[in-house]
Amino acid sequence: MPYLLISTQIRMEVGPTMVGDEFSDKELMGYLGATKRHVLGNLFWEYYVNDPPRIVLDKLEVRGYRVLPHLLCS
Repeated sequence: MPYLLISTQIRMEVGPTMVGDEFSDKELMGYLGATKRHVLGNLFWEYYVNDPPRIVLDKLEVRGYRVLPHLLCS
């Protein structure tokens, strides 16, 4: 299964949540209700939703995604 990274810039409790970049699966972005935007100064486009990360993770779980722990390699 492909990996997906979600992120927020400020307060994680309320969103918005970044859910993809310009190369992300358009069907999955549609399912999440994501909007594609270009922020002034960035050289890339990103998809975001107004939902908090918890809601995004719940939606992804329905699709079979799961949270993996971050493993540090030494």
